[in-house]
Amino acid sequence: MILSMLYKSTPEDVRFIMIDPKMLELSIYEGIPHLLSEVVTDMKDASNALRWCVGEMERRYKLMSALGVRNLKGFNDKLKMAAEAGHPIHDPLWQPGDSMDAEPPLLEKLPYIVVVVDEFADLIMVVGKKVEELIARIAQKARAAGIHLILATQRPSVDVITGLIKANIPTRVAFTVSTKTDSRTILDQGGAESLLGMGDMLYLPPGSSHTIRVHGAFASDDDVHAVVNDWKARGKPQYIEAITQAEQSADSLLPGEKPEGDEDVDPLFDQVVEHVTETRRGSVSGVQRRFKIGYNRAARIVEQLEAQGIVSAPGHNGNREVLAPPPIKDV
Repeated sequence: MILSMLYKSTPEDVRFIMIDPKMLELSIYEGIPHLLSEVVTDMKDASNALRWCVGEMERRYKLMSALGVRNLKGFNDKLKMAAEAGHPIHDPLWQPGDSMDAEPPLLEKLPYIVVVVDEFADLIMVVGKKVEELIARIAQKARAAGIHLILATQRPSVDVITGLIKANIPTRVAFTVSTKTDSRTILDQGGAESLLGMGDMLYLPPGSSHTIRVHGAFASDDDVHAVVNDWKARGKPQYIEAITQAEQSADSLLPGEKPEGDEDVDPLFDQVVEHVTETRRGSVSGVQRRFKIGYNRAARIVEQLEAQGIVSAPGHNGNREVLAPPPIKDV
């Protein structure tokens, strides 16, 4: 499946986040320009990557809402038509003071993001229920934002493939399993225990209770290496460091969850206070651009400012009022 997408799509169309607890299956794709981060092998980093996806999903929804479109295809089509008409679209979420620019930056095409998790049973066992809830939240809402999940496991037990995950993963594929119980865990019906192996599979399409028996193509290591090496020769990956960093924002937190280490003040906190009180602008994007940090970290700092009473809660239009007085200048 991954190889098929690499054949058809450029890095401008599709980007990947690959999580590989076994450090074997997906490490072969390390270095391709489609990757948003290095192949994730540490389970804590994997949890952070899923949390970043939730934050990115919310950001994309705000952009699509501002442009009046329903999905990522509509968003990209609208940008393309506007550019061809000679009227490119500026960032509608930008506010004066967000950067040194006199006008908002132009919006750019957003790629689809595919999150591939190999053996997510390890992820569930190591990190716990939080990962299950993050996966469910992404599966519930992220499709319209162009973010998709591929989950794989060799242990189809009910403590791994839980009811919450099954309810939010409509498309399922089962290869050969040992028992009818395992087949029911994956497909809600038997049949996978009778498959022949070697790519023989049952496919359950979304919205249907009838499985389709298909045969998957076999791709050798040499085939994969040939495609990977060709893409490596075409360009280098541009990683986003914030993906695996332990940064949490209000958008990426689960209901009722508080940021980890909420009592810890960010090292940039004092500098941000000075900047915000001087410019009288308390937006997340302004802090992000001024201090060249990730969205999640900037959002967390602004939330700390709100907790300290320096800025107000966001109003109905999303703007925050700076409550603290300007800094006193030395005479």
